[in-house]
Amino acid sequence: MSENPLDSEASRALAARLREARESRGWTQQQIADRLGMARTTIVAIEKGERRLKPKELIQLSSLLGCSLSELLQHGAPAEGFVVQLRGSLPTGAPVDVELIPYLEEFQRRCEDYVRLENLCRAPLRQRFPSEYEIQGIDPELAAEDVATTERNRLDLGDGPLANLREILEADVGLRIFQVELPSSVAGMFAFAAPIGGCIALNLRHPAERRRASLAHEYGHFLTARYRPEVTFEGRYLRRPAGERFAEAFGRAFLIPASGLRRRYLELARERPRGMTYGDLCRLAHFYHVSVEAMTRRLEEVRLIPLGTWDRMRQERFRPREAQRLLGLESIPVDDEPFSRRYLALAIEAWQSGELSEGQLARILRTDRVGARQMIARLAPAATEEGEPIELGAPLLGSAGR
Repeated sequence: MSENPLDSEASRALAARLREARESRGWTQQQIADRLGMARTTIVAIEKGERRLKPKELIQLSSLLGCSLSELLQHGAPAEGFVVQLRGSLPTGAPVDVELIPYLEEFQRRCEDYVRLENLCRAPLRQRFPSEYEIQGIDPELAAEDVATTERNRLDLGDGPLANLREILEADVGLRIFQVELPSSVAGMFAFAAPIGGCIALNLRHPAERRRASLAHEYGHFLTARYRPEVTFEGRYLRRPAGERFAEAFGRAFLIPASGLRRRYLELARERPRGMTYGDLCRLAHFYHVSVEAMTRRLEEVRLIPLGTWDRMRQERFRPREAQRLLGLESIPVDDEPFSRRYLALAIEAWQSGELSEGQLARILRTDRVGARQMIARLAPAATEEGEPIELGAPLLGSAGR
C-alpha cells in the first residue's frame, strides 16, 4: 500500500512548504488562521508538522496561498527561506514587491525541480565553488579586474570569448541557471540556499547579449556576497553602491578580458593605421558575443579608445543592429531555452526510466503533454538505425563506478 502523502516525512515537508508559502507573502500565522476560521495555535501546529491536515483543509490552504496541490505535496523539503530572502532584497515599500512574488516562487520551484531530477537520476550537480572573494575596502573596478582574471585562470578559460557561458558556469562551477520571462525592469536574480546551492534566473524577454551580461553580473554577486540574495533591476540606482559597481565591472572584465582585448586591438591597429572603424567595433563585439555598447564601454575602460566614445556614437544616432546586419554579423549563437541542456537531458532520462509520467514530465518542463512529446522527439529520437530505442540513462560500457 502506498504511503499517505500527509503522513511521516512527507508531512514534515508539507509543513515546511506551507510555512514558506505563507512567509513569502508576508502573512502572519494569525492572518492565515483568521481567513480559515482556525485558532492561531492550530496553524502553529500545522507548520511544525505536529498536526495532520485533513484533505479539505489542505485544499483550502492551497487555494488561499495560491499554490497547487502538486507543488505542496512534492517530495523533499523546500529551500528554506528562498523566497523570503529574495523578497527581503527588494527596495523597501516598492510596489513591485507583491507583483514579483509569483516570479520568485516560480524561480524556487524550478530550482527544486532540478534537484528532484538529479535525485531521480542519481546524478547530483557537483559544486565547485571558490571561497568568497574579499573586496571590502578595495576600489570596486580594480577588484573586479582582479577577480575576473583569477576566475578565468581557475576555470582554465584563457582570455578568449565565452560562447557557452551558461554551460561553463553549470558544469565547472555548479550553478543552476534558468531563463524566465520576468518583468522588463528585472535583469536577473541570484539566490543561494540549502540544499539547492547557487541559482540564477535571467530575463528571457531581454536580448541574448543582455542576458549574457546579466549572467556575468549575477556571477559576480555569487563570488563576493554568496549569502546575500539579489534581484537586479534596470536603472534602479541613482548612485550605485560598491557591490553593484563591482558586479557591473566584473561582468565586463569576465566576458571581455583586458589581455585578449588589447592583443586583438593591436592586431587591428596594424591593419588600420588611421584608427579603428565602426565596422571593426561591430566585429569585435560579435567576436566576444556582447553588444556594441558593451564592447565600446570596455574599450574605453581599458583606455584603448577615448572616454565618451559611446556617448558620441549615441549623439550621432549610430545604429548597431543595422550596422551588424550590413556586415552579416547577425549569427551570434542565441540560447533561448528556459532550461539548461543538462536539465532537459535529466528530465527525458527520468521519463524513460519510468520515474516520471508523461504528465509529470510536462509539468517539470513547463509545457503540456503535446509540448512534452515534441521535446522528447527532439531530444531523444525514437530509435537508432537498428530500430532500438535510445536510452539516455543507459550506462556507458566499462564506466560503472567511475
